[in-house]
Amino acid sequence: MRFGNIILIVALCSFTAYYIYEPIPEEIEERWKLMLTNSFFRSLSHLADFSELIGLKDYMGVMYFITLAEKVVPVSDEHVKVTEEKFDGVEVVVYQPKQRGGDTELRRAVIYLHGGGWCLGSSRMSPYDLLARKMVTDLNAVVLSVEYRLAPAHHFPVPYEDVYCVVKHFLQKGVLARYSVDPGRIAVSGDSAGGNLAAAVSQQLQKDPGQQVQLKAQALLYPVLQALDLNTPSYQQNQDMPILPRTLMVRFWSEYFTSDKALFRAMMANTHNNPESSSLLKFVNWSAFLPETYHRKYNYSAPAVVQGVGGQAVGIDGPSQSFADPRASPLLVPDTALRSLPKAYILTSEYDVLRDDGIMYVTRLRAAGVEVTHEHYDTGFHGALMFTVWPTDFLIARRMTDNYVKWLKENL
Repeated sequence: MRFGNIILIVALCSFTAYYIYEPIPEEIEERWKLMLTNSFFRSLSHLADFSELIGLKDYMGVMYFITLAEKVVPVSDEHVKVTEEKFDGVEVVVYQPKQRGGDTELRRAVIYLHGGGWCLGSSRMSPYDLLARKMVTDLNAVVLSVEYRLAPAHHFPVPYEDVYCVVKHFLQKGVLARYSVDPGRIAVSGDSAGGNLAAAVSQQLQKDPGQQVQLKAQALLYPVLQALDLNTPSYQQNQDMPILPRTLMVRFWSEYFTSDKALFRAMMANTHNNPESSSLLKFVNWSAFLPETYHRKYNYSAPAVVQGVGGQAVGIDGPSQSFADPRASPLLVPDTALRSLPKAYILTSEYDVLRDDGIMYVTRLRAAGVEVTHEHYDTGFHGALMFTVWPTDFLIARRMTDNYVKWLKENL
């Protein structure tokens, strides 16, 4: 082999090792597997940036490849009956235990909302399909997985409204009877953006005076809960952490509200709050709601309040109105609105920009008298629970899944 070829191979190997290697904390299990997994996400993100820069395809359009790569056709098997239906015009995948002769027992039900930053994801992705089947078999439950519409094609509040319509439809006594569901044993659950939607639906349902059937539980998995302060200690500590760096989370938030890039730039600088949202900053003051152990070296500084975004005034109908809407940011409700909420399970991960959102909600719910189980994973990273399919299967994902399902079994 010629010397030049050897140099080229060494250089290529060195570049590959440099690209894959990231300074991931030693505490995280299976670090190299996470590095390899994240190198794919980073490569796709760079491709998406380039595609958007040259006007070929927008960023989220390229990132949607992640969703397509994991998509499956949900089908029935020997234990689970699967049907694809529409509830109030919204697509849902319904998983039910297969009927046995003489089985008349009413079942639990879990309404599950997938993650993906309101822009990506699908109930028909392999990890969600596997999770739904596990819940059906382990809990003898009916699982309703919602295929809500996504941003940027459908900005807030469309994804939320899709979910709320499905939940309201399902909670009708006649519909519950059709699926043999016990009206007193229903939970709403979701991960990441799905956790956001689950928390928002729980709040809005108990405000509806005509709602007869209420939820028994809410289970929020590393939920995103507020858009006002994107510089909490966890946003700072984990800004470059797999699988959700701060830049991507901020992009998800901005795309949820608008396609105006000025908002993304303002949110990156944490200068997107205006007088309409500033009065609610007290509800996300992490210095008051985070236990001291999570403060670390960080000092609280209230986000800046400006009259507009990107140098342009934002009217009452602009994105700033959405920042203050609890249907987008469930942390922004007063304590009185929390007191009648159903018992909660909240999962957080140490190495996750959203860690503090979940912990602040735990603090506020407990102070309001709500029964809360908080499961914090010191070695966890964002999205871990979904990494259950080879070759991106992680041991921590199985522990998270087992503990989550166990809680549902004991509390639903």
